Amino acid sequence: MFVKALRVGLGQLIIFIDFITRPGKKQRPAEAQAQVNTAAKDLTLYQFHACPFCVKTRRTLRRLNVPVALRDAKNNEQDRKALLEQGGKIKVPCLRIEENGQTTWMYESKVIIDYLDKRFAAA
Repeated sequence: MFVKALRVGLGQLIIFIDFITRPGKKQRPAEAQAQVNTAAKDLTLYQFHACPFCVKTRRTLRRLNVPVALRDAKNNEQDRKALLEQGGKIKVPCLRIEENGQTTWMYESKVIIDYLDKRFAAA
């Protein structure tokens, strides 16, 4: 019971620190942002709200100003089931990428952040 309370408390602390230190959004011309928004429609991030690796990934999305759909794989049974059945495992963060009729499930925050930086930093 103590460990669970500690875990919940640390999770809330992580969320609070993220909130007060949140990076600013990248500013782009309207046309460039519209292209990013269109490309982001093919992306979905499966995550746990208080997971430090998910927070790190969400901070990158905010910094790059990439509006990605978020799915709660901890509290939403349908999202958790989709992550397990289609992605293969319940591990977060996981970025679902729809491109050219194919779906890729990308795990590991570092890999996801590298992908986002390469795809959207120059845009």
